[in-house]
Order: sequence, then structure tokens, then C-alpha cells
Amino acid sequence: MTTPDSPVLRVAGRPVSRYVTRPELPARLSPRPYLHPVTTLAGTAVTELGPADHIHHLGVGVAVPDVEGYNFWGGRTYVRDQGPTELDNHGAQRHHSFQLRDPDGFVEELRWVASGAELLRERRTVAATELTGSAWALDFTFSLTNVTREALSIGSPATNGRPGAAYGGFFWRARKEQDAPDVFTVDREGEAAIHGTRADWVALSGAGWTLVFAGATDRTRRDPWFVRADEYPGVGSSLAHDARLPVPAGETVVRRIVTVVADGRLSRLEVAALVRKAVSQ
Repeated sequence: MTTPDSPVLRVAGRPVSRYVTRPELPARLSPRPYLHPVTTLAGTAVTELGPADHIHHLGVGVAVPDVEGYNFWGGRTYVRDQGPTELDNHGAQRHHSFQLRDPDGFVEELRWVASGAELLRERRTVAATELTGSAWALDFTFSLTNVTREALSIGSPATNGRPGAAYGGFFWRARKEQDAPDVFTVDREGEAAIHGTRADWVALSGAGWTLVFAGATDRTRRDPWFVRADEYPGVGSSLAHDARLPVPAGETVVRRIVTVVADGRLSRLEVAALVRKAVSQ
């Protein structure tokens, strides 16, 4: 169920996504705003919401499994020397207001709240731009400010002892199909070769669609990619890969990801050209 202030994003007049600001979800899913469904210009859906394999995967958004011990990802929490554990530690991202709302984007303020206290205040800027007749770009920037009086830190299952599980940050849950999507960068191919590495862009290509994720700032490009293709299709940018990310009181963490959403299966040359166009706008 959505509320009247859940805007529809449009590109050249065509709807390409709905932004759900106040989803009605149980606390264990870490309720948060998300984009779903996201579609290509031809109308092919390229996101999933609450799939059976991971019901806490919610389209496109920002999800972090460990903010000073609170779970803003949903589901179980990875506990060192214990493994995935059901804990009553879930936070929620609460839509506060829109500073700007246009058909092709918005600027939003959110509150990250856990145990009745606000930990982070987020400013989220989202814009949809036409690239070609068959491709558009979703420009997604989030700024997280520590509004407490103490230092906070952001972690992941990887920093808590689970190798290869450095998820947390911008995350896109793609549609699951009969065959796993292809995944490639400018010089690598396959989940095993790309997961946990740094690359200017990562492409995920399925049945008649291609998604290309690109860090759009120097700082964002230093974050390794979290990539899944075989178990389920999803790509994220890791805030806490090798170590916890400190956020001192009053300080702000900013990341910007631009995603190309295209019809068809694109070649490396086609992907590179679209990324250059998308990131330069």
C-alpha cells in the first residue's frame, strides 16, 4: 500500500518507476523508502520487491546491515562467531519531507531511527534522464549525517567476520529469471571475477535488458562492488568492505551512483558510451 505522496518518475513523459515513501512493512524488514517497479523505456521490469529468496530486498534504495549495531538492511544480523541471527535490532528509514518534486526526480529528507532515537539524517537526490530512445539513467545520491553527539560507525557482515559479504549502501535488487544474468566490467567477466573489486562500472545483462552501475564521484569509485548473479541478481556499492566506516558526530558520508537502464543486451562499447553520457550530465 502506498500513500498519495509516492511519486512516479517519468522520462520523456513515460513512467519508469514509482517511489514508495511509506511502505507498510514489519519491523524485521527494516522499513525504508524504495523505488519499485523500475522499468526500461519499453516497459520491462528490472527490479523485484520482497522476493522469496530475500524478502527484505526492496527494489532500489539504500540499505545498511550495521549502523552502530542496528540493522537497516532487514532480516537476520550476522553475529561474529555465531552467524546469521534473529535479533530485535531493526531500524527504519522514515520519509520526512520532499524539498523538491518534479516528474523526473526529487530531493528528499529522511530520518534513520532505531530504538526511538534518530541516528542519521539523510538527504536523497534522485533524477531520471533520457539517454537514447532505448536507455535512460537513474542518478541516485545519498548523504548520511550523524546527528547524535557520539561517533557512529557503519559495518557489514564482512567486517563482522563473514568473508565476501560486504553488502550495505546503495543496492539494486534486479529481476530473477530462469537464467542468471551476465555480469561484466570493461575488462572482467563473471561474478567471481568482479565481486569485491573496484571498477568504474559494472553491467548486469538479462533477457532483453541491461543495467549498468557506475560510481559518479571519486570517493564512490573507491568503494568495491557487491555483486550477485547466480544465487540472485543484485548489485550494490559497499560502504564497509575491509573495515568499518567511521562517521564522527556532525560529519556526513556522501555517495553517488548512476545506473543506466537499457533495453536489449549491450556490448562493452555500447555500455561505455552510455556511461560516459550518463555520468557527464
